[in-house]
Amino acid sequence: MKQTSAARPATKTFHILSAIPWTVEPYFSASILGKAQERRLIAVRTYDIRAWATGKHKKIDDSPYGGGPGMVLRVDVIYRAIAAIKKKIARLRHRKTRVILLSTRGRLFTSVEARRLARYDHLVFICGRYEGVDERVADYVADEELSVGSFVLSGGEIPAMLIADAVARFVPGVLGKGESLEEIKGSYPVYTRPEAFVPDVKKPKKQWRVPKILLSGNHRDIEGWRTGKR
Repeated sequence: MKQTSAARPATKTFHILSAIPWTVEPYFSASILGKAQERRLIAVRTYDIRAWATGKHKKIDDSPYGGGPGMVLRVDVIYRAIAAIKKKIARLRHRKTRVILLSTRGRLFTSVEARRLARYDHLVFICGRYEGVDERVADYVADEELSVGSFVLSGGEIPAMLIADAVARFVPGVLGKGESLEEIKGSYPVYTRPEAFVPDVKKPKKQWRVPKILLSGNHRDIEGWRTGKR
């Protein structure tokens, strides 16, 4: 991942701390987010948790106290990692930061949360793995816990990408001129060619058609239709 020039800092930087950071980098290099990085509207930094592990085996996890299945990410390793990331941010001019732990027990992430997080210059995501993360990370290291739904994933990387993507859309210029979050595709049904699609050639009369109003050319009626479908 290319580093952003100090002379032209990105509007917003996402820092992703993960045991498998290479899995998230391709996502941010493509499409809208990739172009936003090229234009220095956003920047994405990935960090391997093992860089802050000590000992011969660079151990980042251990078995849970009290017994139980799986392995738990260690608080000491994550603390050192976050401290190092914060130290880098502290040297920058724009350094308003929020550290987020991705957790199934966290507050549910919504568009309202995305708008709130967009106010920060730096968002640091702690991606859990294995059985979970030592609770002291939530208590003392992270500023907050967020969840993307009432289901369990194998790690926090997908939630981190989801949240970063949603927040990035609030950065001016990311969506392009003339677009707004209220006007983006997906807020109402959208259609494109062909005007009429025949799914079964043996039944040519059965067609999936585009609503006539969208073909009318009457922009006022079209906008009214879209408003009603939101």
